[in-house]
Amino acid sequence: MFSYLAEVWRRRAFITTLATYRMRAKYEANRLGIVWIALRPLVNAAVYGLIFGVIQTGATRPKDYPVYVVVGVFAWEFFMGCFVDGSRSVTNSRNMVQSLAFPRMTLPLAVWAERLYSFLITLVVLVPILILFHHYPSWRWLWCIPLFALYAVFNAGVTMILARLTVHVTDLAELLPYVSRILFYASGVLFSVDAVMKGHPTIIKLYDAYPMYQVLKMARHFLTNDKGTSFPVQFWLYLSIAAVVTLVVGVLFFWSAEERYGRD
Repeated sequence: MFSYLAEVWRRRAFITTLATYRMRAKYEANRLGIVWIALRPLVNAAVYGLIFGVIQTGATRPKDYPVYVVVGVFAWEFFMGCFVDGSRSVTNSRNMVQSLAFPRMTLPLAVWAERLYSFLITLVVLVPILILFHHYPSWRWLWCIPLFALYAVFNAGVTMILARLTVHVTDLAELLPYVSRILFYASGVLFSVDAVMKGHPTIIKLYDAYPMYQVLKMARHFLTNDKGTSFPVQFWLYLSIAAVVTLVVGVLFFWSAEERYGRD
């Protein structure tokens, strides 16, 4: 196991090169190119925010709703990319897997790195949007560094788990986009869980144990300084445990089937 991880680390240049190559290949054919990395979540935030903003009444609509939606959608894009693209990381590289000898874990990690780079770019774009709505940089923003580090660790584990599952159950790759869409609508990206579920404390407690909800809640609190987005301090502990456990499970789960990739 440790020899395998050491080999993966030695291939880190391959991981980063593959990640940047895929980003270039994905966007270079478009006139706007890499601008689409930031433009796509902006368009999604505008469309979803408009629809859900009309549906929600004043009592349930979060304060400063445009920023609420933009922060939620930008953060969600990182998870969704790892969830969906990670599931295809091995199957889409079947020819390379069958012809070359290298640690297969580098493939889902390359997808994770690609989505991480995109996420960092969108964070840069997020800054002027926050300033536009009078949320100016402050020391509170520094809390986003450990928050997004835990978020990245969590998503790395998710990517490896989904990468193996879809190798052995190929039909699962067709279902995952629908699963991710359900999670998107149910995770509080576009609505305030506290307001909508106000009369259902049990459901709110279930949300409090959900890592994605914890990330969204904490990111909004630190970036907007809105007291209405405050969260229990235990969220740090919950998210840390979820990130470490998901990563460990993902590594072990993916590594245990190393000999089978390319044969099924």
